[in-house]
Amino acid sequence: MPVFAVTYTYVDDAAALDRHRPVHRDYLRGLVERGVNLSSGPWGADERPGALLLIRADTKDAALACTEQDPFRVAGLVAEVTATEWRPVMGRLAEDAD
Repeated sequence: MPVFAVTYTYVDDAAALDRHRPVHRDYLRGLVERGVNLSSGPWGADERPGALLLIRADTKDAALACTEQDPFRVAGLVAEVTATEWRPVMGRLAEDAD
């Protein structure tokens, strides 16, 4: 099944992001348990506020749909979300690639 690099760009509201982070992470942890979220995490401190999620899905639209109920998105804390198909050819994720 394809993997999609889903990127989030967060709004400039650190307090709201902090408030919603626990339920956001619980939601993403649920996707991990279902084998959908392969890995995810925020960009480094010197980068624009946002995150990368590696989502296993049949299509780009399906990958984006997996994030629609993310509490960060529901609360309007994600200003921009994109998905790009990614094909790992080396490393741990490549071992499971189609």
